[in-house]
Amino acid sequence: MAVACPCGSGDPFAQCCRPVVRGEVEAAEASALMRSRYTAFVRRDVDHLLRTWHPSTRPRTLDLEPVQWRGLEVADITHDGSAADRATVTFTAHWVDDAGLPGTMRETSRFVREDGRWLYVDGDVG
Repeated sequence: MAVACPCGSGDPFAQCCRPVVRGEVEAAEASALMRSRYTAFVRRDVDHLLRTWHPSTRPRTLDLEPVQWRGLEVADITHDGSAADRATVTFTAHWVDDAGLPGTMRETSRFVREDGRWLYVDGDVG
């Protein structure tokens, strides 16, 4: 039986986020990159997160919080009509901390496409 992708798409991990996380293919859309980045948080794959972060905002290192990510809901995807290479993705991610307490994070992430690659720029958490 195929393992479901952590991003919640309903597709098997091997056909969904795994090729993007492994760097075998580029994400075709900003929303696909956002889903792969959520999957990287679930799998604690710092390399993918840093590789897909725009150089202008990328941290030197990344220490992931000790949480267990429990689910992702994509609320909205917007493409800038004047610039096809810019998009925002609004999502809610659910987690449980190391004390077993649940939490949620809602973010509107900004993405740009440069040289055919979607990159995460930054986001507004609220």
